Amino acid sequence: MKSFRCRLCDNPLHFENSVCVSCGSALGFARAERAIVPVSKQGTYVDSTGLTWHICANLNLSGCTWLAPVEGGQCSSCDLTRTRPSDDDLEGLTNFPAAEAAKRHLLVELDTLGFDVVGKDVDPDDGIAFDLLSSVEENVVIGHEEGVITIDLAESDDAYREKVRARLAEPYRTMLGHFRHEFGHYAEWQLVRGGERIERCKELFGDESADYQESIQRHYSEGPPDDWARSYISTYATMHPFEDFAETWAHYLHICDTIETAREYGLVTIGGLEAFSSFRDVVTGVWVPLSIALNQMNRSMGKDDVYPFVIPGPVLDKLEFVASLLPR
Repeated sequence: MKSFRCRLCDNPLHFENSVCVSCGSALGFARAERAIVPVSKQGTYVDSTGLTWHICANLNLSGCTWLAPVEGGQCSSCDLTRTRPSDDDLEGLTNFPAAEAAKRHLLVELDTLGFDVVGKDVDPDDGIAFDLLSSVEENVVIGHEEGVITIDLAESDDAYREKVRARLAEPYRTMLGHFRHEFGHYAEWQLVRGGERIERCKELFGDESADYQESIQRHYSEGPPDDWARSYISTYATMHPFEDFAETWAHYLHICDTIETAREYGLVTIGGLEAFSSFRDVVTGVWVPLSIALNQMNRSMGKDDVYPFVIPGPVLDKLEFVASLLPR
């Protein structure tokens, strides 16, 4: 994530700021500029081309700070949400902003990596949509199917999510992690289609035609193989080739985003990931020492590791493949 500053008073800003705490200016996020910009008292911003942008209609509903092209309309991020909690679902609406914030974070990172995100309203066949559902009113299964990503809003609650994480013996579980993982399923669906890519994908992750339901049952009844850590980033990745790809994709995004943030704040001095000949070099040369340092800093505060994972050689190969799918 970039380091942002107020254009009026140069005060440091956070990605979700709607007001500058220093000068009191109203703010909005201009996606095309990848910048936080000042907004007029009328809730507008005029860009360098003369186009007028407006505060998103969902500012008070979900805390969305992005700018919309039409007055009273939604921004490009909110347009991707196909389903949200009903107005009478107070618990679901309470959890809704955290999910939307994670989605916006994901979209900014995908923009940075050159992934063109298209909604189902534009491309019904290959576009993407998000169903952000409340398990207060129905049983919600997090997943992806033909471009629709479903997220359980209960995962926005820290206590609930930690309970699930402990029950499943997972080292890491966050709302942003869910979005990155599920988008990985969508990315494989879109980017790995026939030819050399599908063959290489099978070599690295396995045969995706393996029965998914049988794989789920085996995973939860028998657990992962004893030697899983030699070839997989997590135990969940051992369940099925689809899950291995999605987990690897999520970690690719974890690594890219954290390195960019570290670079923006002066913790690493690299020019950018594009300066490296391979993503393997990024991981071994930058990510491993950085993540070790971050883990030690967290331990100094009595907290768990920021990145509680080890990356073996076969996972480096998988990360390299994922990185090759993007235009960057």
